[in-house]
Amino acid sequence: MRLADVVSALARTDDTVPGAPAARRFVAEHGAAALWRDGGPEHLTASCFVFSPDLGHVLLCLHRKGRFWVQFGGHLEPGDRGTADAARREAREESGVTDLVLLTDEVVDVDRHDLHGGFACAAHWDVGHLAVVPRDRATTVSDESDDVAWFPVDALPDAVPAGFPSRLLRARARAAVVLGPHPPAPVRP
Repeated sequence: MRLADVVSALARTDDTVPGAPAARRFVAEHGAAALWRDGGPEHLTASCFVFSPDLGHVLLCLHRKGRFWVQFGGHLEPGDRGTADAARREAREESGVTDLVLLTDEVVDVDRHDLHGGFACAAHWDVGHLAVVPRDRATTVSDESDDVAWFPVDALPDAVPAGFPSRLLRARARAAVVLGPHPPAPVRP
């Protein structure tokens, strides 16, 4: 992964995406160290909000360390071509949907959150992306999760991180815009 790819993706991210301006500053201040788990106690991660085609349901995992339901995601890896590629990889690995493709490579969510308990890192700057998958697609549970399940967007489980419902609704609103009356072709690796 090249720093320039991440800088470019964040530069294209609209300032109305909460956290985007702060993430750009964080990456500018920390350079390549901001990309890697071993680059410091705070670093970027990538995630993927996976919706049903009608955007009425979201596919979530029960995070083993965090003990909450959340979108798929994780640390960036050297082979990733950017945060979109990392988000797609993480969603495929953690959901078992091996042919998952992103709706767009744009960043739709940025969330800095402190970590506690079973996490070795102090904070993650999570960069979120979008995918749509049919609800009848087979899923599997990875070793990082205790479960994977579909939930109605308006009936999330109680155990979600603080701020997650509003982030999810913003991601769904962006997915609706991207899908529009004539959805673009999915972004393939």
